[in-house]
Amino acid sequence: MEYLKWSNQDMVATITIERPPANALSSGLLKELSAVLDEIEANNEIRVILIHGEGRFFSAGADIKEFTTIKTEDDFSKLSTYGQELFERMETFPKPIIAAIHGAALGGGLELAMGCHFRLVAENAKLGLPELQLGLIPGFAGTQRLPRLVGTAKAAEMLFTSDPITGLEAVQYGLANHAYPESELLENAYNIAKKIAKKSPVSIKAAIDLLNYSKPKEYFEGVKMEAKLFGDVFVSEDGKEGISAFIEKREPKFTGK
Repeated sequence: MEYLKWSNQDMVATITIERPPANALSSGLLKELSAVLDEIEANNEIRVILIHGEGRFFSAGADIKEFTTIKTEDDFSKLSTYGQELFERMETFPKPIIAAIHGAALGGGLELAMGCHFRLVAENAKLGLPELQLGLIPGFAGTQRLPRLVGTAKAAEMLFTSDPITGLEAVQYGLANHAYPESELLENAYNIAKKIAKKSPVSIKAAIDLLNYSKPKEYFEGVKMEAKLFGDVFVSEDGKEGISAFIEKREPKFTGK
C-alpha cells in the first residue's frame, strides 16, 4: 500500500491515511481504501474500523492536481461516481466505521468522513466543503450527506461561503458526535470503538441495515444528479479557472460561463 496503512488490535482495525502533506484523496488512495475494506470485511476477528490521518490533517480534500489530468465531462462524472459508490459502501458496511478527525477534513476529506457511520473530532479541527471557492462542487455525495447531518440552511451556508466550522461547532450542528482536545482524540475514539466491538456482530449489522433504511429515495436521485453536475461544472470556463487559480495560488476570476 502506497497511501494507507492498517492494523488490527482488540477487534478494532485502524486505517491510517498516509499521503503527505495534506492526505489528499487521489483515485489511487480511494482504490487502496476499497481493497482494505475487502480484506477487513472477510476478517471475522475485526468488528469495528477507525479511520484517521497521519501528520497534520485527517484529509484536506481531493487531489486537485490530479483533476488537471482529466479531460472530459464523462471522466469527471465517472470519478465522482466511483467516490460516491465507495462512500456508500462504507455507510452500508456491515462493521461500524468511525472517523477520528484532527487538523482538517475538507472537501473530499469531509465527504470521506461523512461516509463513516459517525465522526469524532478534535475541538480545533476544521471541517468544510470549500469546492465552490474553486468554481467547483462536491462530487462524493457531499451535497446530499451534509444537509442530512446539519440541516439544509447550515449546509447552504457552508457550501456558499466555503467557510469551515470547528470541531466544537461540528458537534453543535450534528456533524460530529463528540469533540476532544486533540491530544485525547484517539484515546477516546479507541474507547468507543472497543465498547462497540464487544457487541454482537449480528445485531450490529442489523442495526446498520436499518439505519440505512432512513435514507429517503430522493437522496439517491440527488447523488446521481451530483455526479452529472460535477462533470458539467468541471468543464465550464469557471471550473477551469478555479483549478488554475488554486494551482497558481491566486484569487480566481469567475465570469459565469
